[in-house]
Amino acid sequence: MNKLRFITPNLHGVLDYGAAMALIVLPFVLGLAEQSLVAHVVSVVAGVGLIAYSLLTDYALSAVSLFSFRIHLLLDMGAAIAFLILPFILGFSGIVLGYYLVMGAGVIVVVALSQTGAQITPNELVPE
Repeated sequence: MNKLRFITPNLHGVLDYGAAMALIVLPFVLGLAEQSLVAHVVSVVAGVGLIAYSLLTDYALSAVSLFSFRIHLLLDMGAAIAFLILPFILGFSGIVLGYYLVMGAGVIVVVALSQTGAQITPNELVPE
């Protein structure tokens, strides 16, 4: 097993729901709408979307196993890339720019450190 990929799907699920809450709550706390209503709305919608596809992922913290964890990681990576590109397309600056870059980079790090199906042992598939 690749020791750099230490985030199990179960831990990834916990991080997903935490990140989703951050995407929904932080725009209000940071006052993103004051600089860009679009930045605020995109973050909240991304948080709701993350909850939705997390609930449909084949891992312990889902409601229905509709698609694989690998597909989930691809969706995460797509969202991360969007968060890294959107600020430059939409002209975000200041705290909004920083917020989007930190959130996007954070997701890339989590995806890079997450185990994929080939690295998961049978014992890790059994919920504790």
